[in-house]
Amino acid sequence: MKGLTISQVAEGANVNIETVRYYEKLGLISKPPRTEAGYRQFPGEVIQRIKFIKRAQELGFTLSEVGKLLAVSDGGDFDCYDIQQFASKKLEEIEQKMRDLEKIKSILQSLSSKCPGQGSPVNKCPILEEFKEGGV
Repeated sequence: MKGLTISQVAEGANVNIETVRYYEKLGLISKPPRTEAGYRQFPGEVIQRIKFIKRAQELGFTLSEVGKLLAVSDGGDFDCYDIQQFASKKLEEIEQKMRDLEKIKSILQSLSSKCPGQGSPVNKCPILEEFKEGGV
């Protein structure tokens, strides 16, 4: 039996060994056969699969969502339109998060501008007062 060791896979995919084990545990990559000594022997394609997972994560997909993308990629009964709809839904979620972050940023900027600065006692801090009053 010839294949890649877990360290070769990790190096090839630019992840750590624990990541490979974790993806295997989650079923994102299939359990490879083992040698008589118990060493995993991964097929070379697993590196590309891990790169797929990492790229999807970088674009904001959760591991659960990545699992669904992989299932589709593996030959489910879907077409490109289904994937486009999935990506569009993720885009809407990201846009909502961006709106939420802009709101948080605005609130924090407003609170920070109320700070009298160095030397003021903590019990007079307008930021902490806003938090205590729940008016943020």
